[in-house]
This record gives sequence, structure tokens and C-alpha cells, in this order.
Amino acid sequence: MKHLKSSELRELRELTSSELEAKLAATKEEMFNLRFQLVTGHLEDHATVSKLRRRIAQLFTILAERRLAG
Repeated sequence: MKHLKSSELRELRELTSSELEAKLAATKEEMFNLRFQLVTGHLEDHATVSKLRRRIAQLFTILAERRLAG
């Protein structure tokens, strides 16, 4: 998992709200699995957790912008 570039953020903004919500659900599920791996000691790349947190925040931000825009 890497940080999103501006072009990748642009692509996210082009998705429909339902597609964004589906991506958000999938990312949350991935985060749950990573946290489980972290607790059990099987997670090799600890930076992945913070990168996923950032991705979730970006998805929430895009959805919030849409709700406020009407």
C-alpha cells in the first residue's frame, strides 16, 4: 500500500458515491485483517496500517465533500 498521488486521488473523485462506499468497506475490511495480523505478530510491514488509515480518511473526506455539495 502506498500513498496516493494526485492522479490517483483524481480517479477516486471520479467514482460514484456507491463505488466509493464499496471501496471504503473493502479498505476497512483490509484494515481489520491487518490489525489482526498485528496483534498475532504476523504483520511484516507496520507502515501498511498507517497508509490504510490515510486511505480510509481520504475516502471519508471525498464522501463528506459530496454530501456537503448537495
